[in-house]
Amino acid sequence: MTTIQSAEPILSPEAAIAALSCEDNQIRYYAAWWLGKNQVQAGCGALCDALFDEKYKIPSGGYPLRRQAARALGQLKNPQAVTALVAALACDTDLRLREAAIAALAAIGDKQAVTPLLHLLQSSQEQPYEALIEALATLQVWSARHQIEPFLNHASERVQCAAARYMYLLTQEPQYIERIVKNLNHDNMYLRWAALFDLGAVGHQQAVQAILGAKVPNSLKLLNLKRILETVLNSDISQQEISQILFKAIDDLLIQL
Repeated sequence: MTTIQSAEPILSPEAAIAALSCEDNQIRYYAAWWLGKNQVQAGCGALCDALFDEKYKIPSGGYPLRRQAARALGQLKNPQAVTALVAALACDTDLRLREAAIAALAAIGDKQAVTPLLHLLQSSQEQPYEALIEALATLQVWSARHQIEPFLNHASERVQCAAARYMYLLTQEPQYIERIVKNLNHDNMYLRWAALFDLGAVGHQQAVQAILGAKVPNSLKLLNLKRILETVLNSDISQQEISQILFKAIDDLLIQL
C-alpha cells in the first residue's frame, strides 16, 4: 500500500487515496478534494469509507472530512456510491453533511435516492430544504408537488427560490420564474448568486437579459448563460434566435473577462 507523509504533496491518485488514511486531518481533507476535483473513480471506495470518519470532528459537532467526501462523490457521479450516501443521510448531528450528501445523490441521478429523500421531506425535523427540494427537482420527483408548494412561503428566500424552481420545471408557468428573476437584484449577494444558478439550472431562455443586468460577477453570468445555451442546443425545438442572443452575450462577456 502506498503511504504518504505529511510533507509529501499529493500528485497522483494513489497518493490521494493513501492520504485519506493518514493522521493529518488537513491532508485527508485535501485528499478528498483532490480525488473529486480530478474525478478519480478509483477513489470511490475510499471516499465512501470517509463518509463515516470519526477522527475529524469539530467542536460544533460537524465532520469536515465527511462533508468533503460527499462533495467529491458528487463530482465522481459514480452510482456505486449511492448506498453509502443514503446511509450518510442518517447523520442528524451535521446538517451540512446531509446537505452535501443530498447534492451528491442529485448529481449521480440514481432513482434509488428518491425514497430516502422523500422521507427527509416528510420528517418533522429541520432539513437542508434548499438542497433537498433542488434534488427532488433534478430527479424529477413530481409526486412531491403538494409537499413542496408550501415552501414557496418559507421564511428563507433561498428555499422559496428552490421551490419556485421545482414548480417551474413541473408546470412551466412563468409566475415561478418571475419569483426567481426578482432576486437577481436582491440586496443579499448570495441570494443573487443562488437565483442566477437557479435560472441556469432550469435553462430559462427569457431570463438572459435579466442575467446580463444582474449585479453578479461576469464569470458567474458566463457560466450560467452557457448552461442555458446547452439546454437550448439540446432542445428538439429550433431556437435559432435565442441561440444567437446567447452566443453574442457569451462572446461579449468573454471579451470583458
